Amino acid sequence: MPLQVSPAPAPALRSVLAALGSPAARGVHTPALRSVQGPLSPELPLPVHVLDVRDAPSAAGSGSVRPTRAGVPRTRLAGWRFHIRSGDRPVAAADTLPTPDGGWSVSQFFEGPYLASTERALRQAESMATRYQPRLLSVPELYMLTLWLHGNAEADPAGGVPAPTDLLVPLAPAPPGIAPHLPYRVADLLPVMTLRLAPPPLLESTA
Repeated sequence: MPLQVSPAPAPALRSVLAALGSPAARGVHTPALRSVQGPLSPELPLPVHVLDVRDAPSAAGSGSVRPTRAGVPRTRLAGWRFHIRSGDRPVAAADTLPTPDGGWSVSQFFEGPYLASTERALRQAESMATRYQPRLLSVPELYMLTLWLHGNAEADPAGGVPAPTDLLVPLAPAPPGIAPHLPYRVADLLPVMTLRLAPPPLLESTA
């Protein structure tokens, strides 16, 4: 069933187009972009959400996932990511961030394994029976990026939290012990991430 890809904010798309068309910006592009001949187009915009963790210690331990109702983690929108294509081939990605004046700007162009793994995960999701809204969910403390398949395909892509029945598809490279490209229900993967985010217990002194 087709994914419901949400349109990115128009200023974010304009910032990517401007950067791609700027000779100065092209000078700092990735090698893949510098070597491409012909037009480049930003496509497949995905909102990038970040999993928030506590700043202060709690009974669950410093660094544990900050829960909302029913133990659902709190997330925040960090930006939008575009895949940059040359013809039908993805060659790089562009991250955009909101600016203090209410606009958007390109923070980086990059290539690497997450580009290919995102495309692979999206192809996987296209073959599923359920219609999802695709997003990206980043867990910086675990150096982990997942394709977040949100069950409410019509939801505002900038808001909301992962529902227990939403799916998370870890992208390669994934942390040790978490299989990449295997869809996990949020209710199943969240406890694993919570455990890894919690610090080890302190050992009592026997002196």
